[in-house]
Amino acid sequence: MPERLKKRSMRLVGARQVLRGLKENEIEQVFLALDAAPYLRQQIEEAARNAQVPVVTVSTMEELAQLCRVDVPSAAAGVLRADGTKNA
Repeated sequence: MPERLKKRSMRLVGARQVLRGLKENEIEQVFLALDAAPYLRQQIEEAARNAQVPVVTVSTMEELAQLCRVDVPSAAAGVLRADGTKNA
């Protein structure tokens, strides 16, 4: 797991934030919990596929929250682009 997932300034946590980040081409990699709601997983996987962003699966939302160092179980997290650009 990348160290940037642990740093608040280098990642987005939560399904809505990840979907927005994918739409705005701000994310270079997505982490998705396998126990997230199926409709959320489907939306995020489709958005990542459209944005040509790789998806890494994590077993549980609790595990993803621990990786991101947040207190709330999280369905998804995204690593922001290292160069800060928004590729169109």
